[in-house]
Amino acid sequence: MAPKPRQVDTPELIAVVGPTASGKTGLAIALAKKLDGEVISADSRQVYRGLDIGTEKVTKKEMQGVPHHCIDIASPRRAYSVEQWRKVAEKAITSVQRNGGLPIVAGGTGLYVDSLVYGTKFPAVKPNATLRKQLSKYTTKEMFEQLKELDPARAENIEKDNPRRLLRAIEIATELGSVPPLKGTEPKYETRWIGLYPGMDVLEARIKGRLDSTIRKGLVAETRKLRDEMGLSWKRIDELGLEYRIVASFIRGEISKEQMRALMLQELRKYAKRQMRWLKRNKEIEWFTDAETALKQF
Repeated sequence: MAPKPRQVDTPELIAVVGPTASGKTGLAIALAKKLDGEVISADSRQVYRGLDIGTEKVTKKEMQGVPHHCIDIASPRRAYSVEQWRKVAEKAITSVQRNGGLPIVAGGTGLYVDSLVYGTKFPAVKPNATLRKQLSKYTTKEMFEQLKELDPARAENIEKDNPRRLLRAIEIATELGSVPPLKGTEPKYETRWIGLYPGMDVLEARIKGRLDSTIRKGLVAETRKLRDEMGLSWKRIDELGLEYRIVASFIRGEISKEQMRALMLQELRKYAKRQMRWLKRNKEIEWFTDAETALKQF
């Protein structure tokens, strides 16, 4: 028998957020099983096919029969924007609710979750070919330093080793003076925010364990496949996140395997701290140190 539609006046969903390795995926699945829900992934890289090990993409077994949306929906050859993701996520939410289910948005890309819940409006700034040609000669460090001069507030929260995001932020700041606030005035969905953060000491131990696991599973081989079999340029691989960028440096012989691991660990720690800075701005988030405690609230 089909489930009865939920009787609500406004759309509702649960947003499970937190830094990398905090346990978001496991909690989202547990909530979905308990509350007759489905998971909408809000991970900017899990949208890409072929990026499985480096993104710790949830497996069919780990899903435990819970439907997942917004995973493996794009080719890694071309950038997939937050606007594209949001449209797919909104359709998934509508479908889940129509069938009487509860949408559970889960992921570490804070910009994606905010864009969905708050109906973020992004600046209508066209690509600047002249500026892009100039910036193509810059290192990511040089681009980050330029963004700090143009827009210190945006520089505080950006992924500073992601050349694509740095370029776009500089482009917008050059045109408008700064990147405007991204939140809409009113939430589009009635949302309960659940945050997971076990503390930095515990989180760093988990990051280290996860990193070693991804390397054992074949992160280097996966990165080689992106280059050799899928035909991605080194520039494009660099844009796919710090893990792939650093592994690419190892493959090219620029760093040793030991340096690769040490650098990835260092950058993942920094990334987790940036994620927390973004999330702490949202005072609606209920924070928990572990998934078990959070699950008892429902």
